[in-house]
Amino acid sequence: MSKVKKMGTTPKAITKDELKKVTELQTELQSYLANIGVLEVQKAKAIYQVNMLEKDMDQVKKDIEATYGAININLTNGTYEEIKE
Repeated sequence: MSKVKKMGTTPKAITKDELKKVTELQTELQSYLANIGVLEVQKAKAIYQVNMLEKDMDQVKKDIEATYGAININLTNGTYEEIKE
């Protein structure tokens, strides 16, 4: 009668120190990835805000030009010079 080899029921495992290192690195990686996601959302909001401010600036420029014509404005004191074509 031949002997039947039983399959091992004990799972193979890495050491506790190796497992600790892997889980620490995985946790840190996930943290950085989450932070990148937050930064991307903030970036998208900032880009949107810049676009809105540029749109508002264009409208203000058009309104001022409709009132004063083509001018260069001194942003320090509000004086202006007409642009000669």
